[in-house]
Amino acid sequence: MTTQPTFVIVGKLNREYILPSSGNPLLDSPGGSLLYAAGGLAVWNNDAGLVGRVGEDYPHQWLRDLEGRGFDVRGIRTMRDSQIMDIRFFIAYTDAKEPSQSSLVSHFARRQLKFPKALLGYQPSEPSRRDSREPEITSPVALDVPKEYWDVCYVHLCPFDFISQSQMVNLFKGGSNQIVSLDPAPGYMSSGFWRDLRLVLQGVTIFQPSEEEMRALFWGETNDLWEMARKISEYGPQIIVIKRGAYGQMIYDAAGNHRYEVPAYSARVADPTGVGDAYCGGFLAGFQKTNDPLIAGLYGSVSASLKIEGSGPFYPLDVMSGLAEARLHSLKDMAREV
Repeated sequence: MTTQPTFVIVGKLNREYILPSSGNPLLDSPGGSLLYAAGGLAVWNNDAGLVGRVGEDYPHQWLRDLEGRGFDVRGIRTMRDSQIMDIRFFIAYTDAKEPSQSSLVSHFARRQLKFPKALLGYQPSEPSRRDSREPEITSPVALDVPKEYWDVCYVHLCPFDFISQSQMVNLFKGGSNQIVSLDPAPGYMSSGFWRDLRLVLQGVTIFQPSEEEMRALFWGETNDLWEMARKISEYGPQIIVIKRGAYGQMIYDAAGNHRYEVPAYSARVADPTGVGDAYCGGFLAGFQKTNDPLIAGLYGSVSASLKIEGSGPFYPLDVMSGLAEARLHSLKDMAREV
C-alpha cells in the first residue's frame, strides 16, 4: 500500500488474556489501545494507518489479519530485542463486572480453566508507580511514524507515556489543517503535570480524557467539569470530550461555547476492555464525516456500545449489518445542548 490513509492512529499493542464476566475467554489474542481505537473507527471507516511497537515474537499472522481488514500497518515497528518487549496483558471481570488484574491463578481456577504457561512470571503494570516522564519501550515514538503519515489530516493518539505522546503532538501539529485527537494517559493527569501538559495541548485539537482523569488534573481547584473543559480550551484544544462511562459524555465546543451531553447507548455489558479507545476512534470517524462535535459524539457512543457487548477489539465489526446506523439514529433524539 502506497497511498496515504485518511486517518492515523498511534497507540500500544498487547497480547491479551481476558476473562470476561460472560462469554468465552480470550487467551493470547491481539489487543491494546491501538487496536481498540482502530476497531471503533472501523465501524464507520477503516482507512487508517496504525503506529505501534511489537517484539519479534508477535505473530505475523496478526499483522496480516490487520491488513486483511483494510488497515495500513507500515507504522507497526518490530523491535529486534524482544526480551524487553513484554506486551502481555491480563484482566478478569467478576460477576459484578468489576475488573481485576491480580490473583491470576485463582481467576482461572474459579472458571475451571487451565492456567496458560505463557502467563508464568507475568506482573501487571502499575501506572501509579511509573514515571510518566520516562519513555517506555512499548510506546511508539515519532521516529516510528512513516513519512507518508506525517501530513494525514486526522490523527488520534491513544494513551501512552507523556514524553512519547509529546513527541507525537510535535510531529503532527505542523501539518496543514491537521486534526490531532489526544486521549491522555492517567499517569500524568495530575496537578503536578499541568505546566508541562499546557505546552502539549497547544498542538491538540480534540482532547478526550475520562471524568476521573479530569478530576485528578483539577484536584483541589474546581469540581465543575464544564469549568475544567473551558480551562483546557484556553491552551489550544477546540473540542473537549469528557468520557463518563455509563453516564455518557460531556462535549465542550470552544468555538461556539456550546455544551453538549451525549448519553451512553444502553448496551448489554459483557467486556468493557477498550471501550474508551473504541469511543475515541468512533468520535474521530464521525468528526471527519460531519465536522460536527455533537454528531461525532454519537458516532463514538455507538462504537463504544458495540465494543462493550463482546470481547476483542474487532467485535464491533462482526455484529449484524445496519446495527451501528440504527443505534446512531436512535441516539440523535437523546443528545442535547445544555
